[in-house]
Amino acid sequence: MIRSLTLAALILPAAFTIAPAAHAEEPKLEATYSDWRVYSRGSGNSRICYALAMPSEQSPRAVNHGKVFFMVANWQNGAAKEQPSLITGYAFKRTSPPHARVGSTKIPMYVSQNEAFVESDGDETKLVKTMKNGSVMRVSAVSERGTATSYEFSLKGITAATRKASALCR
Repeated sequence: MIRSLTLAALILPAAFTIAPAAHAEEPKLEATYSDWRVYSRGSGNSRICYALAMPSEQSPRAVNHGKVFFMVANWQNGAAKEQPSLITGYAFKRTSPPHARVGSTKIPMYVSQNEAFVESDGDETKLVKTMKNGSVMRVSAVSERGTATSYEFSLKGITAATRKASALCR
């Protein structure tokens, strides 16, 4: 899997606007499934297709979290298939990496500035499978400044959204 790519720079504009069709560089909203949206960006082997959700809850409430997203990405060139990641509006503390929890399944993540990824391919597969069978995912993290944060994501629509994103980048 690609670990060093900065997904935020490639896809975050999708969370703020729906791109006009004339701008091929901009993310394109492909579908909405309950709490998850599916976007694509680019063409040919550089095409990226992803399911994306924003948290339904975040804490602490008095803290500026910036824009926060959880996504499951696919790369047309095969470099990543159903790669889960968290993107926040702040840098993570490297010594306290985030973890995702769905039910009793807890998956550790590693950080790269304001993004968190799952370490192993096996855990990526396990997390996505667990997400598809769950109703809520909680992600806990610590900011570079030491603030403990947590996010709750609804998993309603995740199965259809990941299926669509995967089909778009085959």
